[in-house]
Amino acid sequence: MAKAAKTAIKKDPKLAAEAKNYTKVIKAVRSPKTGAYTFKEQTIHKDKVKDFFASK
Repeated sequence: MAKAAKTAIKKDPKLAAEAKNYTKVIKAVRSPKTGAYTFKEQTIHKDKVKDFFASK
């Protein structure tokens, strides 16, 4: 399914331009119970990256 989505983006330049505005972000979050780290992962608009890392 992801392969078809990539193909659709390559064929339509308008979709390709919009896709470049999104970024995949990953933040390590420590569990209060065990102390182990888990990872919070999202794809968000590039203008909201600082807000993502500022939030807890």
